[in-house]
Amino acid sequence: MPVAPADPSIALALAGLLLGAAFGAVMRCSHFCTMGAVSDLVLFGSRRRLRVWALAIATALAGTQALVLAGLVPIDGSPYLAPRLFWLGAILGGLLFGHGMVLAGGCAGRALVRLGGGSVKALLVLLLVGLTAFLVTSGPLAFVTRALLEVGSLRLGTPTGGLDALLAAAGLGATPARLLATLLLLAPLLAFCLTDPKLRRSRADLATGAALGALVAFGWLATARLGDAAAPSSLTFVGPADGTLLWLMAGDGQLPGFGAAAVLGAVLGSAATAAADGQLRLEAFASADDTVRHALGGALMGIGGAFAFGCSVGQGMTGVSALSLHSLLSLAAILAGGWWGVKRLETGRLLPWPGRSTATGLPSAG
Repeated sequence: MPVAPADPSIALALAGLLLGAAFGAVMRCSHFCTMGAVSDLVLFGSRRRLRVWALAIATALAGTQALVLAGLVPIDGSPYLAPRLFWLGAILGGLLFGHGMVLAGGCAGRALVRLGGGSVKALLVLLLVGLTAFLVTSGPLAFVTRALLEVGSLRLGTPTGGLDALLAAAGLGATPARLLATLLLLAPLLAFCLTDPKLRRSRADLATGAALGALVAFGWLATARLGDAAAPSSLTFVGPADGTLLWLMAGDGQLPGFGAAAVLGAVLGSAATAAADGQLRLEAFASADDTVRHALGGALMGIGGAFAFGCSVGQGMTGVSALSLHSLLSLAAILAGGWWGVKRLETGRLLPWPGRSTATGLPSAG
């Protein structure tokens, strides 16, 4: 009797769950946090966590482009590579997301890790990330996103919105353009990371950056081979956050998609790691101000992530690994928004001009 082929949606959901769990476990064990990387630099001049983030981006970039050149991931159809550059969404969304992740004590990925450890704060943040992202993408405020898209987009005149496409339009062949674009991004990232002797001596930091980047590359491979090969993607957490909420409320017996499964996996991976280390504990709000700050941070991350089409992981790692111009612009704006948020909490002012500090301290960032 012939055996019926396995449902590919099962394999795709399982891949998302496993990759998300690994991502959550690594972030939990290493205390890696993109918001923490920015605050360490602004407040203390420490580049350690920022170098780990750069190493993760470099690893994701090298791994993803190797898969593309090997013909295993047809990346040109990815949503990160639309030939229409939504520059206004990248800048405005990145600034809002970066500011919000500081108020919320971490990015959306970090909130999933904190939720796995028992944080009520992170639960509120994630609920508001998912709700506000839905409101401005598919809900009653979707007209705002459409209006911004109309006035703040630029048609690049290239087949895709990648750096390699721009180089190819200048006269290079497709493969040389991809190799050159990869090298132009990879070289400064690796130089920033590996010229630091402390990072080179830290096996834990090297392993963290390499592991996080490798998981992004494996995400591309999984979605290309198990899902829609015409539009592959990888790990990201803002867009799938609202999809996860919808699935939990009205899944109707359907399996979650790759993104929603990765969101659930990140929580489970963090929870398993916290339980193994004896670190499962309830984290409640310290005050009304603490509650308001986390709620505002979650809302800003949801709105900003929706405008930018991704988060510090989705745009900052996954999108950059695809050579996306939109992602490079979004990443720069997220870093700027993070600096703005840290300065706001440090000085106590919305616009951090020089003057007397009235800050009460930054929220915990792992």
